Amino acid sequence: MMNRKGITLIELLVVIIIVGILAAIAIPCYTGYMQRARRADAKTALEQLRASQEMRRVETGAYSTDLVELQKTWGVPANPVGDYNLRWADGFTLSVNSFTAEAQPWSSRQSSDGSLFIDHNGTKWPADKWAK
Repeated sequence: MMNRKGITLIELLVVIIIVGILAAIAIPCYTGYMQRARRADAKTALEQLRASQEMRRVETGAYSTDLVELQKTWGVPANPVGDYNLRWADGFTLSVNSFTAEAQPWSSRQSSDGSLFIDHNGTKWPADKWAK
């Protein structure tokens, strides 16, 4: 009987198939995790924006309509915030009595996630993105 050293082609193929299956499972999980982690930056920034607006309202009696003022004076993070830009949401009233802020994704890796919103009442939507 001959003494063989090494591995056979079949053993190598089995190992490659197992690694491929594990990668097929792990990569989508990792991608989803990273998207949620980047979303957390946007949620934190929107919460900071709302808190800054409330502090300003207590001191001056009105919300600011100037995002740059909030960033320079009231501690709102400057754009970009991770993969998102903070802005006032289109189609909503922006006044000294109300506001709706949006964290809009600017990078291609986050664009499929969509925007996050918060208003002067603390209402956050879409709810499924805020819950995770």
